[in-house]
Amino acid sequence: MYNSDLPTRAELPTSRQLLRSTFIALATACLLLVTIVLPAEYGIDPTGAGQALGLKQMGDIKTQLYQEAIDDAATDAKKAKPDQRSSLWDAIISEMIIGTAHAQAAPAVRTDETSVTLQPGEGVEVKAALTKGQKITYSWKTDGGKVNHDTHGEPHNNPNATTSYKKDRGVTGDEGVLTAAFDGNHGWFWRNRGSAPVTVTLKTSGDYTEIKRLK
Repeated sequence: MYNSDLPTRAELPTSRQLLRSTFIALATACLLLVTIVLPAEYGIDPTGAGQALGLKQMGDIKTQLYQEAIDDAATDAKKAKPDQRSSLWDAIISEMIIGTAHAQAAPAVRTDETSVTLQPGEGVEVKAALTKGQKITYSWKTDGGKVNHDTHGEPHNNPNATTSYKKDRGVTGDEGVLTAAFDGNHGWFWRNRGSAPVTVTLKTSGDYTEIKRLK
């Protein structure tokens, strides 16, 4: 087998030659970077060579696509993780609105219409159960004649202790708001002093628990 001879010292490149080759390689790399790589990849064309070679347009497109990708990623991240301060503020506003609506919501109001027919000389009583301070709005009118009436109430624990709110004789109707002075039954007593039957129609609304004819 034949082995090639090793080069002599005279055949090896000198230090100056190596240094010159290195500078040439660096200069070539810089030239390629400035004239080709920067225009083609980033749209940067300091020499104008990239524009002439059609490389700058390629770099501009790549840069635009890269920026759009960054913007899309930022938008997706914002949607996936909303601003905690905004979420907290929205929650506070929602609680305030709900709380205000609850505070302003009117309690449930009961309404009833009760009709009774009184024969000549007959008396009829209709009462609603109210606690102290509760109110009941009422209106009543007669059909067929006039009646005497007494709007009054009596406590649950002492039915004989009657308190009169309003009374009148020979009328065809009345209306108003009755405020309970105590816990008990509150309402109306009518008597027909005429010679023909009289029908009384009573309309009520309020926060009472029940209303019924007592006699």
